[in-house]
Amino acid sequence: MCITLLIALVSGYLFTLVHMPIPWLLGPMLGVCLVSRGMKTVKLYWPGYFRNIGLIIVGYAIGLSFTLDTLKEIVHQLPSMVLLTLLLLLLCSLTAYGLSRLAGISFPTALTGSIPGGLTQMVALAEETKGIDMTVVTFLQVSRLMMIVVFVPLIIFSPLMGSDRSDVILSPIAAASASWSELFPDIIPYAILCTGMALLGKKLHFPTTFLLAPLIVAAILHLSGLHGPALPNSIIGAAQLMIGCYVGLLLKPETLPNKFRIVTLALISGVILIVGACGLSYLMTKLHPVTAATSLLSLAPGGMDQMGIIAHEINANVSIVTSYQIFRTFFIFFAVPPLLRILFGRLARMRRTVDE
Repeated sequence: MCITLLIALVSGYLFTLVHMPIPWLLGPMLGVCLVSRGMKTVKLYWPGYFRNIGLIIVGYAIGLSFTLDTLKEIVHQLPSMVLLTLLLLLLCSLTAYGLSRLAGISFPTALTGSIPGGLTQMVALAEETKGIDMTVVTFLQVSRLMMIVVFVPLIIFSPLMGSDRSDVILSPIAAASASWSELFPDIIPYAILCTGMALLGKKLHFPTTFLLAPLIVAAILHLSGLHGPALPNSIIGAAQLMIGCYVGLLLKPETLPNKFRIVTLALISGVILIVGACGLSYLMTKLHPVTAATSLLSLAPGGMDQMGIIAHEINANVSIVTSYQIFRTFFIFFAVPPLLRILFGRLARMRRTVDE
């Protein structure tokens, strides 16, 4: 664990020197991934509870961005959330079909690996479904996540969106100047309730509990008028590091069948999803008065925590971004698994009929 931390610190510092976006997330994630895959004699380890602590911190920071005006805007945009989520899932399904045909893997495996429902949820679904290759699912999910976390910030910080940076909506949490002296005592009730609800949510099998539970608690307390102090940059950076190390250790391409073909097609499918998300984000800017950066982060098929971190870093409308990501997470968590089980069951019956 100490070696992993050292690699993460060095990688994060190097990324800050070259002015990479969200350096304390991308640096540890890529540094730990490269070292763990390139140096077989070094066994890197990162406890899952560190990642959970990072998610609680991020959830709290995002929760503070919710205001009454934001909630009204979310209700106003609900039809768009449904429409754009369905279009994104349709794109993922078409991409999965092409991936299954070209890579020689089953369609259920490709579809489970392509749906942006969160790594934990999709891996859990894959474990419960017969005939799905867990290794391929994990690789597709992690590789897509890493591509989005790397390339979406580059797109947002590129000249393509330079014209939008001047009118980006400044979120309350990003606008506040944070210092360690301002944390206490106001942070204490937030820390207790956010952590307690996250642990309770885990026992109740609440989706993405270590991010969503603190986010909901912080939003409710903040809207009720209880002051929630902004976090110092050092705490936000530490949270990014804890999440980045965990994600970096998940990618294990050496265990894949047909490595070259699957890796190549996974990269192509990732590019297709990013381009598709850019197209849908353009549609969102036509439907609602949001910036290109906010719309892209809202629809990017990556992790809610990563998109929230990026939105926080660039002063995008964090609450809108998170709301779209939360809606898609809940929709996929509650609606998609039953639909996939029905679909996979019918496909299995069709295969048995053909074999007979």
